Amino acid sequence: MIPALPDPTTLASAVSVRDRLALAQALNLLDDRRPAARQCAAAFLDALPVERLDAGGHLIGITGPPGAGKSSLTAALIQVWRRRGLKVAILAVDPSSPISGGALLGDRLRMHASGADREVFIRSLACRGEFGGLSAEVWPMSLAMLAAFDIVLVETVGVGQKEIDVSKMTDTTCFVAQPASGDSIQFLKAGIMEIPHVIVVNKEDIGMAARKTLSELKTTLGRRTDLDGWQAPALSASAALGSGIDTLADALDSHRNWLLERGQFTTRRQRCQAEWLVKHLREEFGRYGINRLGGEDALFAELTNAPRRSPIAAYEDLRTRVIPNP
Repeated sequence: MIPALPDPTTLASAVSVRDRLALAQALNLLDDRRPAARQCAAAFLDALPVERLDAGGHLIGITGPPGAGKSSLTAALIQVWRRRGLKVAILAVDPSSPISGGALLGDRLRMHASGADREVFIRSLACRGEFGGLSAEVWPMSLAMLAAFDIVLVETVGVGQKEIDVSKMTDTTCFVAQPASGDSIQFLKAGIMEIPHVIVVNKEDIGMAARKTLSELKTTLGRRTDLDGWQAPALSASAALGSGIDTLADALDSHRNWLLERGQFTTRRQRCQAEWLVKHLREEFGRYGINRLGGEDALFAELTNAPRRSPIAAYEDLRTRVIPNP
């Protein structure tokens, strides 16, 4: 028997006061592809407090090559944030099973130390083969979490040369480099070093190799010209020893404050939603659909200046403009 859909306004109120069962129900609703569920999910997102979605919390993306220690670093960051009195939600995007489509690491135990803390919420989500490393549900789910938590961190499945969507869906992006892997140089060539706002070399406890990688990254960043004026720091840390984690947390917070001081924080959130909408329009309709809506530049300008509304409802309206109802 299919369960009845929740009342969206009641659900939004419960999520806003960090009712964990309500948040789990809301995330399941956002993952439900049935038409009636999509309508309910759109109404739920519209009922969330606008001030939280536009300027509340801090939405952070953490990415890097597999094996760099993203999950261990995330677990260490959780401990620092909790000591600072911040409430933390994690959306961990995992590889997808080719059979079920579910998250292969969905039963992960790597963040188990935070599992008993009622002010920490962790959700695994399959990437479902999305080329950019994030599934379509990440942006709507991030909004639901932002309504309830101070920090929302999206951990990607692992970055490849073009898997950079996390930088377009978060306020601040952190790239985790692994010493002596050779990946750092490849990412330099691929241009991925142009994306993050903070770069951290994990596993500094291994010594010379970590210091060499950090030196390479600092040299590269010294030549980098940022379009927005932010100079990304290159840091080192050890999740195993807990060293450098406070400094990393401070650097992430500094970027948020930098956006706020320049009046760019809400604009960046609007841009994130515009990126999400355009990406999925492009995937469904290709260049034809984007051109029907006036072209990419005009569409971005329209979406970044539009009043706040549910991304699901906004997407359905855009679909109707591409293919009008008969």
